[in-house]
Amino acid sequence: MRSVFLIAYDVTDGKRRTKIHHKLKGYGEALQYSLFRCALTPSERMLLRSEMWELINHTTDRVLLIDLGPDEGRGRSALESWGKPLEDPASHNGILII
Repeated sequence: MRSVFLIAYDVTDGKRRTKIHHKLKGYGEALQYSLFRCALTPSERMLLRSEMWELINHTTDRVLLIDLGPDEGRGRSALESWGKPLEDPASHNGILII
């Protein structure tokens, strides 16, 4: 079962920040430059953690995961957007290539 996560990052180095942004694009949708919505299975979450662990500087960078709940439950409706509407992630036919 997929859970929806908000993933935010604060990365000091521009090169690492770009790598992290591209990595997260493979797992979900960018809501803002350093904020993503990702619907992940437990194994995808662990894989993402492992990949991010290799990219970040553990002294200066921070990545936050906020669990919004199951994708088919509260997780899908937990976000509210003012201004430009969020895209419906169900409308994407994305593929995760590892």
